[in-house]
Amino acid sequence: MSPRPKKATDDEIFTAATRVMSRLGPHEVTLADIAAEAGLTASALVQRFGSKRALLLALSERYAHATSELFAGLRAGDTSPLRAIYAYGRCMAQMGESADALAHHLSWLQQDLTDPDFRRFTLIQAKAGRRELQRLVEDAVRSGELRSETRPAALARALEVTVGGSLMSWAVHQEGTATAWITHDLEMLLQPFVTPKSRRRTVDRKRN
Repeated sequence: MSPRPKKATDDEIFTAATRVMSRLGPHEVTLADIAAEAGLTASALVQRFGSKRALLLALSERYAHATSELFAGLRAGDTSPLRAIYAYGRCMAQMGESADALAHHLSWLQQDLTDPDFRRFTLIQAKAGRRELQRLVEDAVRSGELRSETRPAALARALEVTVGGSLMSWAVHQEGTATAWITHDLEMLLQPFVTPKSRRRTVDRKRN
């Protein structure tokens, strides 16, 4: 009797697909690559999703609607909204774990921007990300970490632009790590908005 084929959840398949996508570009990835990463057969993926395009669209839709989960994870275990903003920068920096991985992320972004179906989910994710950043800024103002005159919507947009632009800049210069590069740029952006009280707490934390 042949063994039963392995089963996997959609999220497990999506995680496997994400790992493959960090190694290969849109025209290189095959269903067989994703199946092998997930420990499945390509035919099993065809039965579940129909095609590679349908699988990738399902992945895009999943991540487009998972932004709140991402930010909830960044907030978990820490009451500081300001530190959660820096955690967001570190999260984005993971795409720059290597120059090759970032190059593949950029090639997938090109598909996301030029294919209307993929772009729809990319836009949903981007808007949700900016809303979550604005909530972090609003919470940081209420907690006294950022100055009361801070405009949350404007700063959220600036945070989005700074993190994205910083990652692209690091891709060219590749000096140090992407995390350190993005953190530096975030510090430069946020410096005028951080309250003296919050700045003192940061200094004390570094000393300790």
